[in-house]
Amino acid sequence: MKSKYLMGVDVGTQSAKVVIFDLDGNAICEGKQQLRKMDIPAPLLAEHPDDDLWDSLKVAFRRAMQRLGERGGRPQDILAMGLCIVRCCRVLLKANGELAYPVINWMDKRLNKPYEYIDAYAGVKYVTTTSGYITHRLTGEFKDTCANYIGWWPMDNDTLDWSTDPAAWQSCNLTREMVLEVVKPGEILGHITQQVAQQLGVPAGIPVVATAHDKAVEALGAGSLDEGVALISLGTYIGAMVHGHANVKDAQNFWPFQASIPGRYLYECMGVRRGMWTISWFRDQFGAAALSEAHDAGVSIEELLNQEAECVPAGCEGLITVHDWAPPSEAEFRKGAMIGFDGRHTRAHMYRSVLEGIAFTMKNHMDKMAQELATPFKSLIISGGGANSDLFMQIFADVFGIPTCRNIMKGSAAVGCAINAGMAVGVFNDYEQAAQKLVRMGDSFVPDINNHRFYNQLNQQVYQQVNKHLDPLLQALSPLVD
Repeated sequence: MKSKYLMGVDVGTQSAKVVIFDLDGNAICEGKQQLRKMDIPAPLLAEHPDDDLWDSLKVAFRRAMQRLGERGGRPQDILAMGLCIVRCCRVLLKANGELAYPVINWMDKRLNKPYEYIDAYAGVKYVTTTSGYITHRLTGEFKDTCANYIGWWPMDNDTLDWSTDPAAWQSCNLTREMVLEVVKPGEILGHITQQVAQQLGVPAGIPVVATAHDKAVEALGAGSLDEGVALISLGTYIGAMVHGHANVKDAQNFWPFQASIPGRYLYECMGVRRGMWTISWFRDQFGAAALSEAHDAGVSIEELLNQEAECVPAGCEGLITVHDWAPPSEAEFRKGAMIGFDGRHTRAHMYRSVLEGIAFTMKNHMDKMAQELATPFKSLIISGGGANSDLFMQIFADVFGIPTCRNIMKGSAAVGCAINAGMAVGVFNDYEQAAQKLVRMGDSFVPDINNHRFYNQLNQQVYQQVNKHLDPLLQALSPLVD
């Protein structure tokens, strides 16, 4: 019997990726393309240039299909593809489905408010998400997943469909004619058109399957289905989440979102905006001096920085990084900060401090969620490219004080896509069976008890106190420079 395949389509803030799996969960091949640098027309605005999401995705598809052929795979054996595109963006479409305005990225302050028409939006027929847009590009259908509508949308998370409350529509400045049809995760959105098939190198007619928003897809693909098992997703936005069974009302320290499993929910606390972007920023701005050293050692600049930072003690000898390079919507005046410099500090201290600051921030947000849910965390799963760093993994284990593991495939969103795709075409009996088959656990890291005790002191006595002291200064600074 010839091998059959499932395809995961994963477009994030920084790259587009297409991964092809066999039905046993083995990643057969991958195509990837970096997205272009974001347009920043003014402070706290962020737009994807031109038609970059689609253009990058086309390249990723062609590369994946080329590699499938090189490995002897047959395109006609692809059963279905699951679609996961970066969440919390706003896409404005013309009546024919083309972009009426550049895709507004989730880091843009306009996303903190409902859609408002301005003259620059002339010709807008539909207001949708990135997944709705890419679904139309692939299939010609005006459909989307019900589970990618987060924030200012009239979505009913109990019925998994559009709200029937007129006030909900009015509060979002939308009407039913301005949005797309929705389907549940694991249902078919449409099929690849003949025209698109020629552009991408895939067979026409392949089912395109709905997933959820990107973090929910990662949670499914990471295997974090059990109670007390939390996923930390290391992306441009770093999020933390656990699965649940109820649409919790009036939660104070987390949001209940639709999960990639229909009828289940994902509880997500506040995260770190521009989280892994901050690490890339540090590498690009301060790593140039280390390039020759990395070349001589035969390692990447990231590997060299990690090796150097492993020699720095926990707490970076007093250097603290506050991760507000992209501030939260409730405090747009905040900015990133590094404090505590003295003559001991090197680039290795700075790099490790960036990593520790992420771990501290996530722990403080996650502790509040765990307390409200009355469910302490018993283990962590870390996904995303940052999980490749043994140093980063150990920092998470030490800061949280619980076992921390990573999967063999760090980009778990693609795995989640394949699970949803397989459910749509009857490959798996249920989501638990699919996760057991496709999710591959990797290395586990045990906390160092001495480091954990020290990190607790540093967090409680210093890190948790920083914002209340910096906020008055940053409130005075913001109107002068923004």
